[in-house]
Amino acid sequence: MAILTREQILDAHDLKKIEVKVPEWGGSVFVKTLTATERDRFESAIYHHKTKIKIANVRARLAALAVIDEKGVRLFTPDDIVALGKKSATALDRVFQAACKLNKMTPDDVEELEKNSASIPAASSVLS
Repeated sequence: MAILTREQILDAHDLKKIEVKVPEWGGSVFVKTLTATERDRFESAIYHHKTKIKIANVRARLAALAVIDEKGVRLFTPDDIVALGKKSATALDRVFQAACKLNKMTPDDVEELEKNSASIPAASSVLS
């Protein structure tokens, strides 16, 4: 494999999207790969140092980040999370599962993240 340059990495089109059929809603939605910043924000929102995971509206939170239109624009904002949380659990779980799989956030992936989090250096030491 070739060694990549900075420009090649920054110019790479690495964000995928998949179509997910949601019969409860009468159609399909696109679910996208989160950017690293979006995933960090999501994980920060659901992880608490004492209780581990805050699961309140976790499916709606991830759907709000991952569901996009044909052009790649998010359909929902953080203000929509409560309303999304009131939708069918079956439908929302279908979207959530697809987003988890696409973004490598399955239970096994989360367990690996928790194991590795103890060895992550403090932010101030990372690029200094």
